[in-house]
Amino acid sequence: MTTVLRSRPNRVSLTATLLCALLLTACKPTSAETPAAPSTPPATPTNLAPGEQGVAVFAGGCFWCTESDFDKVPGVIATTSGYIGGSLANPSYEQVSAGTSGHIEAVLVNYDPSKTNYATLLEAFWPTIDPVTPNAQFCDRGPQYRSAIFYSTPEEKALAEASRDALQASGRLKQAIVTEILPGTTFYPAEEYHQDYYQKNPLRYSYYRNGCGRDDRLEQLWGKQG
Repeated sequence: MTTVLRSRPNRVSLTATLLCALLLTACKPTSAETPAAPSTPPATPTNLAPGEQGVAVFAGGCFWCTESDFDKVPGVIATTSGYIGGSLANPSYEQVSAGTSGHIEAVLVNYDPSKTNYATLLEAFWPTIDPVTPNAQFCDRGPQYRSAIFYSTPEEKALAEASRDALQASGRLKQAIVTEILPGTTFYPAEEYHQDYYQKNPLRYSYYRNGCGRDDRLEQLWGKQG
Protein backbone atom coordinates (compact mmCIF):
# COMPACT_ATOMS: atom_id res chain seq x y z
CA MET A 1 0.00 0.00 0.00
CA THR A 2 1.26 3.47 -0.82
CA THR A 3 2.20 5.46 2.28
CA VAL A 4 0.19 8.66 2.76
CA LEU A 5 2.38 11.58 3.78
CA ARG A 6 1.01 13.56 6.72
CA SER A 7 3.05 16.65 5.98
CA ARG A 8 2.40 18.83 2.98
CA PRO A 9 5.72 19.34 1.11
CA ASN A 10 5.83 21.83 -1.70
CA ARG A 11 4.93 20.59 -5.16
CA VAL A 12 8.48 20.84 -6.55
CA SER A 13 9.95 18.72 -3.76
CA LEU A 14 7.21 16.13 -4.06
CA THR A 15 7.69 15.86 -7.83
CA ALA A 16 11.47 15.50 -7.48
CA THR A 17 11.04 12.80 -4.84
CA LEU A 18 8.60 10.90 -7.04
CA LEU A 19 10.91 11.08 -10.06
CA CYS A 20 13.91 9.84 -8.08
CA ALA A 21 11.93 6.95 -6.65
CA LEU A 22 10.68 5.94 -10.07
CA LEU A 23 14.10 6.10 -11.69
CA LEU A 24 15.86 4.16 -8.95
CA THR A 25 13.53 1.19 -9.26
CA ALA A 26 14.88 0.36 -12.74
CA CYS A 27 12.74 -2.16 -14.65
CA LYS A 28 10.55 -2.82 -11.64
CA PRO A 29 6.91 -1.98 -10.87
CA THR A 30 6.00 0.05 -7.82
CA SER A 31 4.66 -1.76 -4.77
CA ALA A 32 1.21 -0.37 -5.51
CA GLU A 33 1.26 -2.04 -8.93
CA THR A 34 2.54 -5.38 -7.68
CA PRO A 35 -0.12 -7.78 -6.41
CA ALA A 36 0.53 -9.88 -3.34
CA ALA A 37 2.83 -12.65 -4.54
CA PRO A 38 1.35 -16.15 -4.33
CA SER A 39 3.57 -19.08 -3.37
CA THR A 40 3.64 -20.14 -7.03
CA PRO A 41 3.85 -17.41 -9.69
CA PRO A 42 0.92 -17.30 -12.12
CA ALA A 43 2.93 -18.31 -15.18
CA THR A 44 2.31 -21.08 -17.67
CA PRO A 45 5.27 -22.22 -19.79
CA THR A 46 5.05 -21.74 -23.53
CA ASN A 47 7.31 -24.02 -25.58
CA LEU A 48 9.10 -22.58 -28.56
CA ALA A 49 7.36 -24.47 -31.35
CA PRO A 50 6.24 -22.61 -34.46
CA GLY A 51 2.56 -23.03 -35.26
CA GLU A 52 0.32 -21.20 -37.67
CA GLN A 53 1.90 -18.00 -36.44
CA GLY A 54 5.61 -17.40 -36.46
CA VAL A 55 7.29 -17.32 -33.06
CA ALA A 56 10.53 -15.59 -32.08
CA VAL A 57 12.14 -14.72 -28.75
CA PHE A 58 14.45 -11.76 -28.15
CA ALA A 59 16.12 -10.42 -25.00
CA GLY A 60 16.90 -6.73 -24.97
CA GLY A 61 17.12 -5.78 -21.33
CA CYS A 62 13.95 -4.58 -19.63
CA PHE A 63 11.10 -6.46 -21.29
CA TRP A 64 8.75 -3.49 -20.95
CA CYS A 65 10.87 -1.69 -23.54
CA THR A 66 11.46 -4.66 -25.83
CA GLU A 67 7.73 -5.38 -25.87
CA SER A 68 6.98 -1.76 -26.74
CA ASP A 69 9.56 -1.75 -29.54
CA PHE A 70 8.30 -4.95 -31.19
CA ASP A 71 4.66 -3.92 -30.97
CA LYS A 72 5.53 -1.19 -33.47
CA VAL A 73 6.93 -3.62 -36.07
CA PRO A 74 4.55 -4.32 -39.00
CA GLY A 75 3.42 -7.93 -39.07
CA VAL A 76 3.79 -8.50 -35.33
CA ILE A 77 0.56 -9.90 -33.92
CA ALA A 78 1.32 -10.05 -30.20
CA THR A 79 4.15 -9.77 -27.70
CA THR A 80 4.56 -11.39 -24.29
CA SER A 81 7.05 -10.40 -21.61
CA GLY A 82 8.66 -13.33 -19.83
CA TYR A 83 11.68 -15.31 -18.76
CA ILE A 84 13.86 -17.83 -20.59
CA GLY A 85 17.17 -19.62 -20.32
CA GLY A 86 17.23 -20.70 -16.69
CA SER A 87 16.84 -24.04 -14.95
CA LEU A 88 14.18 -23.10 -12.41
CA ALA A 89 10.59 -23.94 -13.39
CA ASN A 90 8.01 -21.16 -13.14
CA PRO A 91 10.40 -18.42 -11.96
CA SER A 92 8.98 -15.31 -10.34
CA TYR A 93 10.01 -11.77 -11.26
CA GLU A 94 11.78 -11.45 -7.90
CA GLN A 95 13.88 -14.55 -8.58
CA VAL A 96 14.80 -13.48 -12.12
CA SER A 97 15.57 -9.85 -11.28
CA ALA A 98 17.73 -10.97 -8.36
CA GLY A 99 19.79 -13.06 -10.78
CA THR A 100 19.27 -16.30 -8.83
CA SER A 101 17.22 -18.29 -11.37
CA GLY A 102 19.54 -18.15 -14.38
CA HIS A 103 16.80 -16.71 -16.61
CA ILE A 104 16.93 -13.67 -18.87
CA GLU A 105 14.15 -11.12 -19.26
CA ALA A 106 12.86 -11.60 -22.80
CA VAL A 107 9.91 -11.09 -25.10
CA LEU A 108 8.09 -13.73 -27.14
CA VAL A 109 6.96 -12.30 -30.47
CA ASN A 110 4.08 -13.80 -32.45
CA TYR A 111 4.09 -12.66 -36.05
CA ASP A 112 2.21 -13.16 -39.31
CA PRO A 113 4.56 -14.94 -41.77
CA SER A 114 2.60 -13.47 -44.68
CA LYS A 115 3.52 -9.93 -43.54
CA THR A 116 7.00 -10.30 -42.07
CA ASN A 117 9.66 -12.93 -41.43
CA TYR A 118 12.38 -13.90 -39.00
CA ALA A 119 15.12 -12.06 -40.90
CA THR A 120 13.10 -8.84 -40.82
CA LEU A 121 12.53 -9.18 -37.09
CA LEU A 122 16.26 -9.59 -36.58
CA GLU A 123 16.91 -6.37 -38.46
CA ALA A 124 14.27 -4.60 -36.37
CA PHE A 125 15.80 -5.92 -33.14
CA TRP A 126 19.38 -4.67 -33.43
CA PRO A 127 18.68 -0.90 -33.33
CA THR A 128 16.60 -1.33 -30.15
CA ILE A 129 19.48 -2.69 -28.06
CA ASP A 130 23.06 -2.04 -27.03
CA PRO A 131 24.76 -5.09 -28.57
CA VAL A 132 28.29 -4.21 -27.44
CA THR A 133 27.84 -4.16 -23.66
CA PRO A 134 28.00 -7.54 -21.89
CA ASN A 135 25.70 -8.57 -19.03
CA ALA A 136 23.70 -5.35 -19.04
CA GLN A 137 21.36 -3.18 -21.02
CA PHE A 138 21.43 0.52 -20.26
CA CYS A 139 20.83 1.08 -16.50
CA ASP A 140 19.86 -2.54 -15.83
CA ARG A 141 22.91 -4.56 -14.79
CA GLY A 142 23.44 -8.28 -14.47
CA PRO A 143 23.29 -11.33 -16.77
CA GLN A 144 19.51 -11.45 -16.38
CA TYR A 145 19.37 -8.27 -18.49
CA ARG A 146 21.88 -9.23 -21.18
CA SER A 147 20.91 -9.14 -24.85
CA ALA A 148 20.25 -12.41 -26.65
CA ILE A 149 18.50 -14.01 -29.60
CA PHE A 150 16.86 -17.40 -29.07
CA TYR A 151 16.44 -19.72 -32.05
CA SER A 152 14.14 -22.75 -32.38
CA THR A 153 15.42 -24.20 -35.68
CA PRO A 154 18.78 -24.54 -37.45
CA GLU A 155 17.50 -22.07 -40.06
CA GLU A 156 16.80 -19.44 -37.40
CA LYS A 157 20.24 -19.97 -35.90
CA ALA A 158 21.88 -19.50 -39.31
CA LEU A 159 19.83 -16.35 -39.98
CA ALA A 160 20.70 -14.89 -36.57
CA GLU A 161 24.41 -15.58 -37.00
CA ALA A 162 24.41 -14.15 -40.52
CA SER A 163 22.61 -11.03 -39.33
CA ARG A 164 25.09 -10.53 -36.48
CA ASP A 165 28.09 -11.12 -38.72
CA ALA A 166 26.81 -8.72 -41.38
CA LEU A 167 26.27 -6.02 -38.78
CA GLN A 168 29.76 -6.54 -37.36
CA ALA A 169 31.34 -6.46 -40.83
CA SER A 170 29.49 -3.26 -41.72
CA GLY A 171 31.66 -1.25 -39.34
CA ARG A 172 28.63 0.54 -37.99
CA LEU A 173 29.57 -0.50 -34.47
CA LYS A 174 33.08 0.23 -33.23
CA GLN A 175 33.16 -2.60 -30.69
CA ALA A 176 32.58 -6.34 -30.92
CA ILE A 177 28.98 -7.54 -30.74
CA VAL A 178 28.40 -9.55 -27.56
CA THR A 179 24.70 -10.36 -28.05
CA GLU A 180 24.34 -14.10 -27.55
CA ILE A 181 22.61 -16.48 -29.98
CA LEU A 182 21.17 -19.30 -27.90
CA PRO A 183 18.91 -22.33 -28.38
CA GLY A 184 15.35 -21.68 -27.30
CA THR A 185 14.19 -23.35 -24.10
CA THR A 186 10.93 -23.04 -22.18
CA PHE A 187 9.59 -19.49 -22.14
CA TYR A 188 7.67 -18.53 -19.01
CA PRO A 189 5.28 -15.58 -19.37
CA ALA A 190 5.88 -12.94 -16.73
CA GLU A 191 3.25 -11.95 -14.20
CA GLU A 192 0.23 -10.16 -15.64
CA TYR A 193 1.16 -6.74 -14.24
CA HIS A 194 4.24 -6.76 -16.50
CA GLN A 195 2.30 -7.39 -19.72
CA ASP A 196 1.75 -4.27 -21.87
CA TYR A 197 3.27 -2.21 -19.06
CA TYR A 198 4.00 0.70 -21.39
CA GLN A 199 0.29 0.91 -22.23
CA LYS A 200 -1.06 0.38 -18.72
CA ASN A 201 1.38 2.78 -17.04
CA PRO A 202 2.57 5.21 -19.73
CA LEU A 203 3.84 7.90 -17.35
CA ARG A 204 5.86 5.55 -15.17
CA TYR A 205 7.14 3.75 -18.25
CA SER A 206 8.27 7.03 -19.80
CA TYR A 207 10.05 8.07 -16.58
CA TYR A 208 11.80 4.71 -16.43
CA ARG A 209 12.86 4.63 -20.08
CA ASN A 210 14.14 8.20 -20.04
CA GLY A 211 15.82 7.87 -16.67
CA CYS A 212 17.52 4.65 -17.72
CA GLY A 213 19.17 6.48 -20.62
CA ARG A 214 17.95 3.92 -23.12
CA ASP A 215 17.14 6.24 -25.99
CA ASP A 216 20.22 8.41 -25.41
CA ARG A 217 22.46 5.36 -25.65
CA LEU A 218 20.60 4.07 -28.72
CA GLU A 219 21.11 7.40 -30.46
CA GLN A 220 24.81 7.27 -29.55
CA LEU A 221 25.14 3.82 -31.08
CA TRP A 222 22.75 4.00 -34.03
CA GLY A 223 22.10 7.67 -34.70
CA LYS A 224 18.68 9.28 -34.67
CA GLN A 225 15.87 6.83 -35.39
CA GLY A 226 13.35 7.74 -38.04
